[in-house]
Amino acid sequence: MLQKSIAALALSALSLCAQNVDRTKAPATPPIPSYKLPPVFQTKLPNGLAIEIVEDARFPLVTARVNFMAGSKFDPAAMPGLAEAVATLLNEGTKTRSSRQISEETDAIGGGLGASAGPDSLTVVGNSLSENLPKMLDLVADITLNANFPQNEVSLYQQNRIQSLRQEHSQSSFLAAEKMAQVAYGSSPYAHIGPTAEAVQKLDPKTLTQFRDTYLVPNNATLILIGKLPARAELMALLTKQFGVWQQKPLPPATRIEPPAPHRQIVLVDRPGSVQADIHVGRLAPIRTTSEYFPLTVGNNILGGGTNSRMFQDIREREGFAYDAHSEYATNREAATLSAVTEVRNEVIEPALKAVLAEMDKLATTKVEAEELTNVKNYMAGLYLLRLETQDGLATQLNNMKTLGLPDNYLETYTTRVRSVEPDQILAVGAKYLATGQAAIVVVGDASKIADALKKFGDVTIAKAN
Repeated sequence: MLQKSIAALALSALSLCAQNVDRTKAPATPPIPSYKLPPVFQTKLPNGLAIEIVEDARFPLVTARVNFMAGSKFDPAAMPGLAEAVATLLNEGTKTRSSRQISEETDAIGGGLGASAGPDSLTVVGNSLSENLPKMLDLVADITLNANFPQNEVSLYQQNRIQSLRQEHSQSSFLAAEKMAQVAYGSSPYAHIGPTAEAVQKLDPKTLTQFRDTYLVPNNATLILIGKLPARAELMALLTKQFGVWQQKPLPPATRIEPPAPHRQIVLVDRPGSVQADIHVGRLAPIRTTSEYFPLTVGNNILGGGTNSRMFQDIREREGFAYDAHSEYATNREAATLSAVTEVRNEVIEPALKAVLAEMDKLATTKVEAEELTNVKNYMAGLYLLRLETQDGLATQLNNMKTLGLPDNYLETYTTRVRSVEPDQILAVGAKYLATGQAAIVVVGDASKIADALKKFGDVTIAKAN
């Protein structure tokens, strides 16, 4: 009897609570806190290797990054993709370990090991259980200092990369991104987003080693270490043992990035037989160290930063032109691009492109309403904080700071700077970077089906798909 009475009271309470909930309104977003970066200990070895150490004792894990300013913008003109190949092959053999031995030793310590290259930097990544930190650092140091690029591994990489290149060039989205980079960056190193088959075929151990010996040097590197770590003196002794023998070398002169001035142009990459058209509308944009970055990144999120963005709601939800519609703000160290992107059926290319241009021009001419701006700021701040919850997330952000030349307080001031963006600021950067008068339009599709529709927007240059 008592149990029945308790159950009845509980149901009654739930009923009263339900009556007080207004389901026509979204629940209020609680205040989003600022991010507090844990103390970062910074030092430097005599050979020039910069070190950043962050204690995180929540879990018995350690994450390492070794960042080099050695990305694809440092590739020789005739060898696009060289930095990417070096990064991929670093853990495929050293002077004392084979590829298989490296893999087995990494598995034995419950860790991961690898490397990747972007436009500006090449990063070696390692992680393990805290108890295996010495072994993990030994592996990281070995592939960084002693990779020897065995010919059999180079040959295998060549075969696999040429196959993946063919697959990439079968996708209209890749062709559009590739052409947009070429249009926006001209002949500057940022113009290539991947290798060519010819460049891959020319790879050999000597070329890979030369790039490694030129750019993967201690005075061009920052080691980031996060996790449950030994006492500071013990840790520094370990780092000195593993990396102290590394020899400093002079670096080549910095690569200059000189993109062409933005101007209106329409480029159609002909892809015969395609039943859809991939649309990219974009231009050069400010880098992260400028005062315009935060207003424009908020504006970018309003334009196409998620399922509640204007492009998604208009082009997909209301018009049904596409499955996806979004915008991309890609910032490198010395230059950046902002693009609106969607893929539509051939028969709706004209109204869909009009809709994309209209959404961009709207942000360039009309102030954002307060409620929409607040919602986007909350979304951006909340997502940002989630990304910093894990060791890997924090290591990635600290690595990005080094790559992009951001100030030490960037992470702690991010949410404040996002919240500080006002409608007038978005309107100002919108008029400068989102107004479509100087935007390039790149479309990948069947020229015989969509060229006439595109000519209604201006002169069209037709290019062949690579």
